[in-house]
Amino acid sequence: MTEPDRDALRDAFESAVPGYDGLRRQLIPHFDAFYGTALDLLEEAVGADEFRCVDLGVGTGLLSEMILKRFPGAQVEGVDFAPKMLDAARERLAIYGARVHLFAADYATAPLSGPLDAVVSSLSIHHLDHEAKRRRFQRIYDALRPGGVFINADQSLGATSEIEDAYQRRWEADVRRSEISAEDFAAAKKRAALDCSATFVDQIAWLKDAGFRYADIGWKRHRFTVFYARR
Repeated sequence: MTEPDRDALRDAFESAVPGYDGLRRQLIPHFDAFYGTALDLLEEAVGADEFRCVDLGVGTGLLSEMILKRFPGAQVEGVDFAPKMLDAARERLAIYGARVHLFAADYATAPLSGPLDAVVSSLSIHHLDHEAKRRRFQRIYDALRPGGVFINADQSLGATSEIEDAYQRRWEADVRRSEISAEDFAAAKKRAALDCSATFVDQIAWLKDAGFRYADIGWKRHRFTVFYARR
């Protein structure tokens, strides 16, 4: 599958910043279970002690804020290539002071310095083409300390076209029930056209190929999938 043009992807998310956070619960069915599982898995891996975490594709800082709130000892470094998204994240996370550092970079190619206790990402890596995903999984593995964890709350492609069609119908039905505006729904579907998802089976295999001691699914509902891999 061909990766979307990175400039087009950046522009799509730059234009979505106004109102972006307000739509998250409408566009992510079972929002609390999706993000809650990611946080629970992070706690199981690193506990409540001090740890260093990188958030790839930090966006407006939604997941980073959840981590900083739940884990008072966490230090979070957020990376994103969309300046307006980073501006929103800086505003959101300013109260956490020196516990958070935000960087403008395209994590698809930017180096990842370790050793890290954890790497997290949410609804971002599915925008990379499959070879770029594999390269990024390898770099994440290399940057983690022994025992470090990678948690990716993302999307996975249906194993067949019929399953993928069912995922799409289910998502559209769920979102319509949220009473989203027609304009916001159309914009979300336009952004979704830039997706480059892979099946969860392939992604688990790529994580294991990168060297992770084990990789698994912590939670899944249709295409929304929380991956968990331990070095």
